[in-house]
Amino acid sequence: SKLAALFEHPLYNIPVPEVTEKDKLFVINPMEKFSLHSSRSDEWVSSSKAETLLPTGKTAYDTYPAWLKFHVGINRYELYPRRDPLMPSLLQDLATQRIVSSVQKSGGTQLKLIMTFPNYGQALFKPMKQTRDQETPIDFFYFSDFERHNAEIAAFHLDRILDFRRIPPVSGRLVNITKEIRDITTDKKLAKTFFISPAGNVCFYGECSYYCSTEHALCGKPDRLEGSMATLLPDKTLAKRRSWRSPWRRSYHKSKKAEWELNPNYCAQVRETPPYNRGHRLLDLIDMTILDFLMGNMDRHHYETFEKFGNDTFLLHLDNGRGFGTHSRDEPSILAPLWQCCSIKKSTYLRLQLLATQPYRLSDLLREALATDPLAPVLAEPHLRALDRRLGKVLAAVGHCLAG
Repeated sequence: SKLAALFEHPLYNIPVPEVTEKDKLFVINPMEKFSLHSSRSDEWVSSSKAETLLPTGKTAYDTYPAWLKFHVGINRYELYPRRDPLMPSLLQDLATQRIVSSVQKSGGTQLKLIMTFPNYGQALFKPMKQTRDQETPIDFFYFSDFERHNAEIAAFHLDRILDFRRIPPVSGRLVNITKEIRDITTDKKLAKTFFISPAGNVCFYGECSYYCSTEHALCGKPDRLEGSMATLLPDKTLAKRRSWRSPWRRSYHKSKKAEWELNPNYCAQVRETPPYNRGHRLLDLIDMTILDFLMGNMDRHHYETFEKFGNDTFLLHLDNGRGFGTHSRDEPSILAPLWQCCSIKKSTYLRLQLLATQPYRLSDLLREALATDPLAPVLAEPHLRALDRRLGKVLAAVGHCLAG
């Protein structure tokens, strides 16, 4: 396995700083057990009282479901560890756990559902809107593009291969619209949007600001629908997140350009503006830029951080559905922060060089990672080949900076 060999490589074994109590997102009571008091209850109940004795040699932590262990493991330096023993069970749960509730997620431009499992874990479901080989039409603006379920799955694995580990785990899943959405939803607005198409398929369209109409309905075959299931981060009431507007945000206007597109010295003013004037925030943003360029995502207007860790922490790479829309052309403007600032983390640069070598070719690694997903093949081959071409362009941009 090329993937196993990659994770054994010294560049993927650089130690993370020691994690102290204040570096953890949650400090938990080691005596606190996870217990499901009743199947009708709406939330899990933690209990410090010795109602049930734990099996010998087991700790309270062992009673936690995978999603809760994932939440408890988040720290200042990483969303999850490189060799995360939880990952297989977390992805398995997303793909197979029984869905007990489906409601529409509010906000956003396109339809997304929040699905709940019997162990109180939750996932964000993005339904399939187009086939894997459909490219975004060249006359489409980036902000009118569909979100793609397979892009969410591929982005998670790509982020892990780059060793960023800043995207919550995502798995593909085939969902039964009738049994796993329509029959169990408590969302009255969503419930009103189900219908049977002329072809006899079960369809629905939900309520949102774009693409929620009968013309853009999501239809099963006859009621089976592909989608991505992304692990939800801890509720914002428990772990506040701060949203930051990207300095290289696009104008989201058909004719206006953003300042960074007009000012070649734009990076100089970013470097003087908090939080980019100290620490590694700008370098983290350039990491995110590289991820976006590799997948062709032009839609990165904001990013988030956990408020508890202040400025000294990683950026969350959320919402990647507009990646992998085109393989036949590249969008050099995505890389503007890299070539305007001429800065990159040494560790990122060394890993990118490694991923351009034959034994660790990026397209081979992502193909191998995606082969285990329930919806494999997740990406059409031309998208995988485009990754190697784009990686060459990132390295050329760094080379240009070094030569300058």
